[in-house]
Amino acid sequence: MTMADLNISMPPALEQWVDARLAQGRYVDAADYLRDLVRRDQEASEYDRQWVRARLEEGFVSGIVDAEPEDVLKEIMARLPDA
Repeated sequence: MTMADLNISMPPALEQWVDARLAQGRYVDAADYLRDLVRRDQEASEYDRQWVRARLEEGFVSGIVDAEPEDVLKEIMARLPDA
């Protein structure tokens, strides 16, 4: 696998944060740390997409409500204990 170089600039406070993470010994260098952050972001994005798809599917299978939106909201709010 070929790797591309990526140069980034960051303020001192962020650089200190990266240095502190490296000092913990989990990462070999800053590039290793940043690759891990990108991978985690990718995983979180996929989880978010799957969550949204699941909620959409729930909505589709729940059917269509003939009531007016305001009436549906009133019914939901009436069921809430602190409404």
